[in-house]
Amino acid sequence: MNIPYTNLPRLVIIGGGFAGVALARKMVKEDVQLVLLDRHNYHTFQPLLYQVSTSSLEPDSIAYPLRKIVKRGKNTYFRMTEVESIDPEVKKVYTTIGSISYDYLVIATGARTNFFGNKSIETNAMRMKNLPQALNLRSLMLENLEQAVRTSDPNKRKELLSFVLAGAGPTGVELAGGIAELKLNVLPKDYPDMDFSEMEIHLIEGADRVLPPMSKNASEAASKFLNKLGVQIHLNTQVTNYENNLVSTNTDLSLKTATFVWSAGVTGAPVSGIQGASLIPRANRYKVNEVNQIEGYKDIYALGDIALMETKDYPRGHPMVAQPAIQQGNHLAKNLKRHLNGQSMLPFKYFDKGSMATIGRNKAVVDLGKFRFGGFFAWFVWMFIHLWFLVGFRNRFITFFNWTYNYINYDKAARLIVRPFKNKKENTIERV
Repeated sequence: MNIPYTNLPRLVIIGGGFAGVALARKMVKEDVQLVLLDRHNYHTFQPLLYQVSTSSLEPDSIAYPLRKIVKRGKNTYFRMTEVESIDPEVKKVYTTIGSISYDYLVIATGARTNFFGNKSIETNAMRMKNLPQALNLRSLMLENLEQAVRTSDPNKRKELLSFVLAGAGPTGVELAGGIAELKLNVLPKDYPDMDFSEMEIHLIEGADRVLPPMSKNASEAASKFLNKLGVQIHLNTQVTNYENNLVSTNTDLSLKTATFVWSAGVTGAPVSGIQGASLIPRANRYKVNEVNQIEGYKDIYALGDIALMETKDYPRGHPMVAQPAIQQGNHLAKNLKRHLNGQSMLPFKYFDKGSMATIGRNKAVVDLGKFRFGGFFAWFVWMFIHLWFLVGFRNRFITFFNWTYNYINYDKAARLIVRPFKNKKENTIERV
């Protein structure tokens, strides 16, 4: 890895997501040698991935170079690599570019898509957990539109113009709304010789309402907004298979589509080497104590989606979203500083800042404690919060400019097929 020897304690962070970045930003100027490892050289603002898929934003608007974060310190390093395993006995991390020892190890590998053991869906469905996958989805949708405009077969055209999404959580709802906005305001201008009344958007959910993690008020408002946009919602329905462009369910519903997106769940992305009682099998998350130490390991910590901290308010762990990851990263930084100064660590307490989802232009829902609201004001709050948490002034400025331009002109960013999506099997590769 070519990391120089040091007398300082070495802090190794695996993962440049919300938790890893929050921790790294707070520790870069401390008296430690900080080494950040990630398979990409950038941090992704995942809540806006759906806007990359629907051509609202370009990838560089929601990505931030990890080297820009670590360069602020004198003893900080970044290496782009894939972590293969950990050996806690000798305190080493093994990667595709070599091994590195650690004094303190933080695992912040996040989550991967959960297919619940369904191999046909895992092999054939699109997913949207990182930038390459979002770009694959965008390319596939645009390629299908290009095929639809030139085919004379009405059945084939219907298949190409059908978009089916499984999972009506925030990701599914926001993506469905984004595609619907394209259908209503953008695509008819790009394809004036195509009848977009043939285009269908289906949102399938196993629960009895959309946005199950949010309040019933939010679910009802989101359903109303989606219906106005022309999205067809199928509740109490589970997808059982997707092969040969046919979506099968546990009901009488079956749909032919060339674009099927799976957004029905996530699971932790653990690293080989820490197993046994420390890893909760049902969630693939590491069981951690109140200071985020992995149970059974003194110098190994887990943050964010990969960490399961059981508390009175959250007996099954904190929600696998950005805020717990950011707050745990910031809190662990404070605790590591205390530990290095000979002080005891303080327990983590999660502050729930609420939940929100956008369903298109002027349409969003927000749950903020006892306050629950939707519509234009909720949409404005959603935009402000997402701009605030984007990493880097440039990303905030570009995103704000794009949103303003899109709002005034009813247009999106350039709909370019720069990297054609050819092989669906390539989409099944989802590593830590």
